[in-house]
Amino acid sequence: MVPVCFVLLGDTLYHAIDAKPKSTDARRLRRVRNVRGNPVAALLVDHYVEDWRRLWYALFVGRARVIEHGPEQQRAIAALKRKYPQYRRTLPLARDALVIAIDVRRLSHWQASSPVRRRAAHPGRPA
Repeated sequence: MVPVCFVLLGDTLYHAIDAKPKSTDARRLRRVRNVRGNPVAALLVDHYVEDWRRLWYALFVGRARVIEHGPEQQRAIAALKRKYPQYRRTLPLARDALVIAIDVRRLSHWQASSPVRRRAAHPGRPA
C-alpha cells in the first residue's frame, strides 16, 4: 500500500513516480515490480473528516501497467501537473517519469449519508 497523488482520465487512473528521493531506481521500486508481476490493482480514495456523517470512500479496481514513455505517459504527466500545483513548483515531475496506469474495471463507493455500499461494474455506469 502506497499513498499516491492521482488523476482520472476517462476510465484510467494515473499516478507517477515523482522526484522525491527513493531508496532505489524508479524501475526497481517494489510498486513497479508488483505491477509488472501481477497487474491486478486497486486504488482507495478515502475522505475522512471528524464529522462522521460526511465520510465517504471510492474503491477503483482494475488492471495496472507501467508506462515509461509515449503520448499516454505525457498526457498523464500533464494532467497530474494541472491537478497538483506542487508538481509544477515544489516537486517537478520529469518528462521521463514512470507512470502507473490502472484501467478501471470496477468501482465501489460508499458515503455515510447513504449506508448502502454501491457497486458499479464500470466507472460512470450505475450498478
